[in-house]
Amino acid sequence: MLRSLLQLFESHASTQEPELTVELATASLLSEIIRADTNIEEAELEAYKKQLYRQFSLSQEALATLAKEGQASAEEAVDLVQFTQVINTHCDNQQKHTILKSLWEVAYADNAIAPIEEHTIRRIADLLHIPHSQFIKTKLAVTDGEV
Repeated sequence: MLRSLLQLFESHASTQEPELTVELATASLLSEIIRADTNIEEAELEAYKKQLYRQFSLSQEALATLAKEGQASAEEAVDLVQFTQVINTHCDNQQKHTILKSLWEVAYADNAIAPIEEHTIRRIADLLHIPHSQFIKTKLAVTDGEV
C-alpha cells in the first residue's frame, strides 16, 4: 500500500507542468491586458507581439509560439500571482519597469485604455512591487507618446 502511494506521488510530480519562464510569465500578463475588456482588437494583438519581440528578441517562429502559449496560459490561470512571482524572483526593478511599460503599450494600442485594463495593470504593478508614482508616470509617458 505504501509503495502504491509513493508511485502515485511520483507520477503526479513527473506530470506537473514545467516551471514558468520570465518570457512566458510576461506573455501571459500582456495577454491578460488584451483579454481584460473582452474586446480584442487587432492593434492590441500586434502590440502584444511587438512588445514580446522587443523584450526578448525572438525569431518569428519562437515569437508565434510564445504568443500562443502566453494566451493559453492566461486563459487557464486562476490568478496573476503565478506570473508575477516568477518575474519578482528573476527580474530587477528596471526589467519590471519595462514590463509595466509594455502592459501600458498593449492597453493603449487602440488609443484608449478601458477602466478594467487600467485596473488590471494596477493589480499587476502592485504584485510586482512597483510604486504607484512609477505606475502613473509610465501610463502618462505611454499615453502622451513620450516613449
